[in-house]
Amino acid sequence: MWIGRASRLAVTLAVALTAAACSGSRAQEHGGAVDPSSTTATGLPPATAGAAAPGVSAADDWLTYHHDAGRTGVAGDQAPLGAVKQAWRSPALDGKVYAQPLIAGDKVIVATEGDSVYALARDSGAVVWRANLGQPVAGKSLPCGNIDPSGITGTPVVDAGRGTVYAVAFLADGPHHELFALDLAGGAVRWHRGIDPPGLAARVEQERAAAALTGGRIYVPFGGLYGDCGPYKGAVVSAAADGSGDLTSYIVPTTREAGIWAPGGPAVDGGGHLWVATGNSESDSGFDYGNAVVHLDPGLKAVDYFAPTNWAALNRSDTDLGSASPTLLPDGRLFAIGKEGLGFLLDAAHLGHEGGQKFSAKVCSGGYGSAAVAGGLVYVPCVDGLVALRVAADRFDVAWRSPSLSNGAPIVAGGAVWAVDSKGTLTAYDPAAGTPRFTAPLGPVTRFGSPAAARGLLVAATGNEIVAFTLR
Repeated sequence: MWIGRASRLAVTLAVALTAAACSGSRAQEHGGAVDPSSTTATGLPPATAGAAAPGVSAADDWLTYHHDAGRTGVAGDQAPLGAVKQAWRSPALDGKVYAQPLIAGDKVIVATEGDSVYALARDSGAVVWRANLGQPVAGKSLPCGNIDPSGITGTPVVDAGRGTVYAVAFLADGPHHELFALDLAGGAVRWHRGIDPPGLAARVEQERAAAALTGGRIYVPFGGLYGDCGPYKGAVVSAAADGSGDLTSYIVPTTREAGIWAPGGPAVDGGGHLWVATGNSESDSGFDYGNAVVHLDPGLKAVDYFAPTNWAALNRSDTDLGSASPTLLPDGRLFAIGKEGLGFLLDAAHLGHEGGQKFSAKVCSGGYGSAAVAGGLVYVPCVDGLVALRVAADRFDVAWRSPSLSNGAPIVAGGAVWAVDSKGTLTAYDPAAGTPRFTAPLGPVTRFGSPAAARGLLVAATGNEIVAFTLR
């Protein structure tokens, strides 16, 4: 449902990891497609628990969408900005980039709609390895949608302990969605398996939201294609991080729609509980978890939910609550906002069902993507600009609004708030006052793009390239 209608491989020696990566197929090393019909590792031993891969730190690096499982959007590096400069621009990649780039040690991990995962050198942007995972799905072969071709759209996740990158590819064979586990050091495929929600039609399910890693499992959300065609339903599917065992799943109990599609995916707490937001369903009578915030336990059982009292009207007007991912706040609270632009402050442990919010107020003309939260402020991406909210125990108020249309999902890095607007301009704002401190043109961007930052480097996608900036 889009606008408009719609960690751990045991690594004891770097040499051992490199040798294992080189044992992958020659086609894989040179960017050829892997055979998605095989579910065995390509010459690599099964991943087991162990220390983090050399040079990769879960605290300092940017290994998942918005930095951490809670989706705070806050980088580990908050040293003050210096003279920000463009460091490099990558070569053209094999497809557009919708996923947020990730930073793992000396590599920048990028996924494309060409169904490829790239590792770029952190210091130069040169391609270190490329894993092409198969043939993406041609847009003309789908009943609706606005991404062509459609390959890897949701943001992957890196498991520092296993030295593994997890990505979901949409493959023309079927079509179907396949979860791949790739060696971080060299890009070889450790294992892969189908990840489509059981009983649903893969052709009309879109894996747009970011994957999450918690408790030794990968969680993959699903929504629908732009245009809301076909019998799709919102869902979350989970697989063990070592590829073993059965899948578990949650499918929204609706007759149709209620996609879980916002780019940030689930917000996850320290106990492995997940909060997701759904879009509109086709129901206008009985509540069916459309336009809701749903609390799922680690086994993907629904624990609780919240819905606005006007959920049926939101269904009829395609005004998704699920256009933005929920944001976990300190002290057990949760913030949610959708296309209506009405913000909700919730008790994460007691969502309260219909009308159960602690507080609500109009924030903007419509919220999309993922907010960031730091220092008592929530930075909300809206169609009419970035809005900073000051959150108290039982309410929130507007602290500032951006003077430009920085409507991409913001992050906090180098003591500034960064966002990309729809025209492809990157801006850094003072976090307290909202005054611009740095701007740079990137070029044409995809919808809902968000930068990433770690150890003094910020990276952002523009079309089929990555642009990097040093922060001081």
